[in-house]
Amino acid sequence: MTHMQARLIADRISHRRRSILLLGPRQVGKSTLCRRLNADLYVDLADQGEFLGFSKDPQRLRREAEALRLPARVVIDEVQRVPALLDTVQALIDRSGGKLQFILTGSSARKLKRGGANLLPGRIILERMDPLCAAELDQPVDFGRALRLGMLPGIYLGDAEAEDVLGTYADVYLREEIAAEALTKNLGAYARFLDVIAATSGQWLNYSKLSSDAEIPKETVRRFVDLLDDTLLAVRLPPFRPPHHVSRRVLQRERVFLFDVGVRNALLGLHRHPVTQDQVGAAFEHWVILQIVYLNRAQRHGWRLSSYRSEAGAEVDLIVERDIEIKAGRSVSVVDTRGLQSLQSLLRARKPLRKWIIYRGPRKQKFENGVEAWPVLEALRALT
Repeated sequence: MTHMQARLIADRISHRRRSILLLGPRQVGKSTLCRRLNADLYVDLADQGEFLGFSKDPQRLRREAEALRLPARVVIDEVQRVPALLDTVQALIDRSGGKLQFILTGSSARKLKRGGANLLPGRIILERMDPLCAAELDQPVDFGRALRLGMLPGIYLGDAEAEDVLGTYADVYLREEIAAEALTKNLGAYARFLDVIAATSGQWLNYSKLSSDAEIPKETVRRFVDLLDDTLLAVRLPPFRPPHHVSRRVLQRERVFLFDVGVRNALLGLHRHPVTQDQVGAAFEHWVILQIVYLNRAQRHGWRLSSYRSEAGAEVDLIVERDIEIKAGRSVSVVDTRGLQSLQSLLRARKPLRKWIIYRGPRKQKFENGVEAWPVLEALRALT
């Protein structure tokens, strides 16, 4: 397999005139994309020599940039490692009159915030990069591989050692580097939290239960969830908030997903074996929801995403501009439309809905109550 996949955001980034801050977790392909942009100056702060050099002398960036022939493009990879460079970037953008474009990549918004970094308001466009979308593949999705190993490009498209690479990513990056970034001395508490959050990834978040299961205080759990969010390793799906006129109560808990189903599996020690029948439902739902999140960001749809659960237990996995239920099975029945019908009843006629179930079957279906069942790849193509 090849790792050189075309990414949905690549053309947009290559044709931007403004400077860009490209955020995304490690190994989603930010550096690969940036190296194809033919930058006039490429600063790789992941390289220890470059990191030490610019840490000791941040003004070196100004000298090297001013030596370029304008117009010019400068890439700074992993900029959060030396946040002081952002003041220099701002000065250079202003001084060049728009003829000097910067593309900055980062894998931690936390380091930038914590360092009081200048985030260049009004001068830079924020882009997000995630693991692979199905629309970016030049071959059909291998669901056995996708639900087990996830969609990080080097893993999904990798060789026989992909399992070992994924295991190392989970152990070294999530368990060690992120723990160090949390500035916590209680590594045992963070390790227990990771195990619990991986096991509950995609479920309705109950901080009291997480606290009890991980044997750590509730406020520590909240801090660790924020840590995963700030380091771009979590996707938070808020609860659906009904219109003000609706009196019926709706569960107001968020759902938190680890950013990649393969990373979740690796934390749970599940990535070396095929997904079992009792695991496929949760893995498939997790994968589909993340695919729609990735698509929303890559194509800048601006969709508001949420989940719905009534007090009676009726659920809709994902509400987009269209309302979507996700089912891992290869067949659907009218029973599976219950959550969507509950949501329709809640909103009545005040908001037109297209009610979808995404499933693993081969063909579309339409029920008498207006719910449509879509095969997963056909649904993702329609959303694209």
